[in-house]
Amino acid sequence: MSGELTRLTPRDRLLLDLLDQYKTFTTDQITTLAFTSVARARIRLGQLRDRDILDRFRHYQRPGSQSWRWCLGPVGAAILAAGHGDTLPRPAAVRDTTARLAMSPTLPHLLATNGFFVALTGYGRAHGGRLARWYNETHARAATGNLVRPDGHGVWASGGRAVPFWLEVDLGTETLSRVVGKLTGYAALPPSRAYPVLFWLPTTAREANLHTHLTRTGIPDGVSVATAAVNHAPDVGGPAGAVWRVAGQPGRVSLADLAPARDGAPWDG
Repeated sequence: MSGELTRLTPRDRLLLDLLDQYKTFTTDQITTLAFTSVARARIRLGQLRDRDILDRFRHYQRPGSQSWRWCLGPVGAAILAAGHGDTLPRPAAVRDTTARLAMSPTLPHLLATNGFFVALTGYGRAHGGRLARWYNETHARAATGNLVRPDGHGVWASGGRAVPFWLEVDLGTETLSRVVGKLTGYAALPPSRAYPVLFWLPTTAREANLHTHLTRTGIPDGVSVATAAVNHAPDVGGPAGAVWRVAGQPGRVSLADLAPARDGAPWDG
């Protein structure tokens, strides 16, 4: 393993840290995060896989092939464990972790959540702005004091404004009552954590139905809600663009426009 340490580039180390925190990314997502082209990404990812630093998996589908999902390999996991002062994992245990991830029913949700933050990162690289903070589900839940379970937490910084937010990724598999019911937990957060709750929905039709439901049930006091749809976002710059519909307000605004007023919840960064 010591020989591998001397061969790792800063970008390789970044990938190891990202996979340690967020478990898996597709080839395209890794390209957006760290490379300038898919071809370059594929070459380097293949080299790291050949050295057992990374591993990959995908499921059979017709027609075509599913994109590879990348995760830590035995050597990569050992390098990270050594850096943290932890016991080095057995290669078989790392392979088992990959197999469980590949078969997890929550994998599509994890990839969609990671994809949201990857899109923000890519937008920042191409157009300006910065994802100043990105918490995975475990870290986000801890930040709420376990009062609620966001899918993630982030801070988007652009144009001198910082927008802290909680993220709820919806794949259309839950009833709208259950989706809206999550807001009760956010209402229990202290004012210092009363960030906007962003619902990232699969379609504009689902989004419209959610707003109808919110109008009927109301939103808990102290909670602000904004929604956007995956099928609409690419046309307006992705999640950083003017894709957000604030509950109770007309039109759409950019993510930066959701920055809290002076008396809103401050970002503690």
